Amino acid sequence: MTLAVPQDLKRVMDAHKEVKWSEIARQAMWNHARKLQIVEKILSKSKLTENETIEIGREINKAVAKRHGL
Repeated sequence: MTLAVPQDLKRVMDAHKEVKWSEIARQAMWNHARKLQIVEKILSKSKLTENETIEIGREINKAVAKRHGL
């Protein structure tokens, strides 16, 4: 797999050759995949409609924005 990264990130990565960047990317992808699996499991048991979940998501976003003064 090939990943495109912004030039400023590439400079940091190049400055730290001792870091195993592919391992960090692999771990981040696994973490995200596990979260997706959890969400899929929760959704498989949910009785909410798609529109209801979208509305809940909007309400959560508004609350988070308000809490952070956005």
